[in-house]
Amino acid sequence: MAKLHRLVSVVLRLVAAVTAAAAAIIMVTSRETTSLFGLEIEANFFVVAYAVACVYSLLVILVPPGGAASRLVVMADVAMGMVGRNGNEHAGWLPICEQVHGYCNQVMGALIAGFVALVVYFLIIMHSLHAVTDTMCPCH
Repeated sequence: MAKLHRLVSVVLRLVAAVTAAAAAIIMVTSRETTSLFGLEIEANFFVVAYAVACVYSLLVILVPPGGAASRLVVMADVAMGMVGRNGNEHAGWLPICEQVHGYCNQVMGALIAGFVALVVYFLIIMHSLHAVTDTMCPCH
């Protein structure tokens, strides 16, 4: 059963890495900028965020299951989920689609790919929680 859990975890992380990489590539190909109060603005945050998510997924595959490091990974996954759920008020994101329509279309594609990655990360968390509860309760 442990091998099946590991296989499911590796496959989900590979899918998450691929979708996060796709989102980063979509954002990299977006070249539109806008001028706001005389400043040229490019939203490069998504590129960095999706690239970090991709690398994180690939690195976590190397963590051996069952140890303290794997528990740390589960805690990091939950923390990422909480940041995604609660957001970051200090970012002060403003709607920019009224200024740059073409850019927003590409951002929409990146958000769709990112949402797929989010769903896969959710599945990873559920799978990890299931694996942890199986080890804590040998009743089944």
